[in-house]
Amino acid sequence: MTGAVSELGFETRQVHAGSIVDAEAGARVTPIYQSAGYVFDSFDDGVERFAGRSARRAYSRNDNPTNVVAARRIADLEGGVDGVLVASGQAAIAMALSALAQAGDHILTTDRLYEGTREMIRGALRRNGLEFEAVPIDADEDAWVAAVRPQTRAIYAESIANPLGEVADLALLGRVSARTGVPLVVDNTVATPYLCRPIEHGAAIVIHSTSKWLGGHGSSIGGAIVDGGRFDWTAAAARFPHLHEPRPHGAPSFAERFGDAALGAYLRSVVVLEHGPTVPPTSAFLLLHGIETLSLRMERHVANAVAVAAALREHPAVARVHYPGVGDGQADKVARLLPDGAGSIVSIELAGGRDAARTFLDSLRLVSQMTHIGDVRTLAIHTGSTIHGKLRGEERTALGITEGLVRLSIGIELVDDIVADLRQALDVVPSRVLEVVRA
Repeated sequence: MTGAVSELGFETRQVHAGSIVDAEAGARVTPIYQSAGYVFDSFDDGVERFAGRSARRAYSRNDNPTNVVAARRIADLEGGVDGVLVASGQAAIAMALSALAQAGDHILTTDRLYEGTREMIRGALRRNGLEFEAVPIDADEDAWVAAVRPQTRAIYAESIANPLGEVADLALLGRVSARTGVPLVVDNTVATPYLCRPIEHGAAIVIHSTSKWLGGHGSSIGGAIVDGGRFDWTAAAARFPHLHEPRPHGAPSFAERFGDAALGAYLRSVVVLEHGPTVPPTSAFLLLHGIETLSLRMERHVANAVAVAAALREHPAVARVHYPGVGDGQADKVARLLPDGAGSIVSIELAGGRDAARTFLDSLRLVSQMTHIGDVRTLAIHTGSTIHGKLRGEERTALGITEGLVRLSIGIELVDDIVADLRQALDVVPSRVLEVVRA
């Protein structure tokens, strides 16, 4: 199979899409092409490769065969036309936005984003001259349209926000994109293409931290950018002139040569090549093995998360459970956008605040206390003192990050074992917290 979207089912494509059979040895599993560069056939062949007139690769900084298979497979599963693999999820965000905007441009985001993304927005991306504006995630269509300016180059959202599980109405944002001619960029890491495919709702670009559920095993870092192939870059030429400028060596512009797939080609040939966020082919190899079982794992992740959320809701030490569509007014959005499940992040607020969170986390036996999500193992972290630790108290409160908030990434272990460990740790909380108060 090539990387193109086929008529085969998702479960088949996660195994076969984009795969290659090694011409020399006939290996069925995609090999690790551990090579920095590739031999030219001749002087003229080298000229053609560097001029972009040859389909053959020149250098592994942006075009390693192992990485290309992984990128094409992710693009296929998302329903896109092209994919580019990069070194991390953060790199995927930075490269995608760099391909769309330059200093002085404006980007709209929802007000519910992963804190690492918000930190990059406040820091490196602002220093590079990009202006960001947050719009409430539940704002209506007209409010979003009204926020668009002539300088706006992207609308950015997470399909399921980390850590509280707010669901972006991608269908609404897709309509905003269509009305304004501004591409919608969606971080689909938490949902994965098995649970949600943003391109079907109008997204132009989808990004992933492949270190999470796509890989699933927590053994490698990576990111991916998918070009949906449905955005009309020609109609938006005034916003994106760099896609329409003739290339050096007399080559046609990206829009002329690649049409609706212009952004993916520009990402690979210019942005990623120039910035160099290369992912090692060994990491891409591990990622491919993770993707092959994505559907199976996501079914188990979701089933376990639903069961954990229900079990913890009854515990007296838990003041509130956050899981999309359960008691949070999001049932309609979840039913429309996430009919097969709302991911496997369950966040809990402990009634005893920070001290209760410390006691709970230090009492866990099976569950690992660490920063990561999307692992086959169940993980836990107190976000207020770690991921959100650089924010002032009022800033955390505005984001819903309470002193007792603990984020759980539910794994695929036997759910009874997960629940038992969480409960035994919660059972310690009341007595330990009471002792601290009395002291």
